[in-house]
Amino acid sequence: MATIFHIAIPEQWAAAVEAGCYRWSTRGKSLDAGATFIHCSRHDQVAMVANFVYDDVPGPLTLLVIDTERLVSALCDEDLDGIGISFPHIYGPLNLDAVLDDRPYERGADGRWPTVLDDHSLRS
Repeated sequence: MATIFHIAIPEQWAAAVEAGCYRWSTRGKSLDAGATFIHCSRHDQVAMVANFVYDDVPGPLTLLVIDTERLVSALCDEDLDGIGISFPHIYGPLNLDAVLDDRPYERGADGRWPTVLDDHSLRS
């Protein structure tokens, strides 16, 4: 089983659970407002994305742990910005049964979003 991660705003994740699917691409962008994919990360990319995109968000955020084998929408690994780093992108809504876990993601003592060591560290 391969896992990827998505950083979510807690209120948006709660609304998605109630609605039955998740449609947020990244901060401030949704599939309903023209985004074409849901931005995800591998465990070693989570902190980099959080410290760039969510730098001014006090937190906590919600970190979704996603089983790629359960995804209904297409998954592509892409370097769309041409920076030499590819990211997993889900092209369509995220089905909730693909989410293995949702955890609070909080800033470290140094004020930065911490590194996610591996998916096992996130499971109960």
